[in-house]
Amino acid sequence: MMKIVGVAACTVGIAHTYIAQEKLENAAKNAGYDIHVETQGTIGIENELTDEQIKEADIVILAIDVKISGRERFDGKRIIQVPTEVAVKSPNKLIEKAQEVIAKG
Repeated sequence: MMKIVGVAACTVGIAHTYIAQEKLENAAKNAGYDIHVETQGTIGIENELTDEQIKEADIVILAIDVKISGRERFDGKRIIQVPTEVAVKSPNKLIEKAQEVIAKG
């Protein structure tokens, strides 16, 4: 089973951050994947990823419009970075893209 970790962070308030998180989680679960999405918003970091989750992840999805803290945690991992809008509007496409990236090795 593909394991995905992600971070969602938007510029304006926090609405997009949570919508992106929810859309990504639903799309991944519908595809049968394991996913954990951390949010970084005006109220700080929520649902923080554990070292274990990051270590086990096949791929990292960053749905971000701003610089995130702790990006170095993902060094050496395969990363897809998109604006939050992409995660909100086309979460299934994004999960498919993650699948392709992993399949290519």
